[in-house]
Amino acid sequence: MAATFQPGQLVRVNLAGLDAGGVTFQAAVTDAVAHIVKQTSEQPPKYLVELLFTFRGVSHVEVPADRIYAGK
Repeated sequence: MAATFQPGQLVRVNLAGLDAGGVTFQAAVTDAVAHIVKQTSEQPPKYLVELLFTFRGVSHVEVPADRIYAGK
């Protein structure tokens, strides 16, 4: 069962290979820091996250829950 995340929660996300806003994140982007914005899907669970960095104008990405880890 996937973890449930709350809006505003600090998390780390694995963006390797994901596409967002015309940007494909490279394999090295496996530990990006972000905040949960909201849950966008229950099955499969996905969340919209706001990255603490902007890459080529992209700062919000929809990420599957299995690629999200609680921040440290």
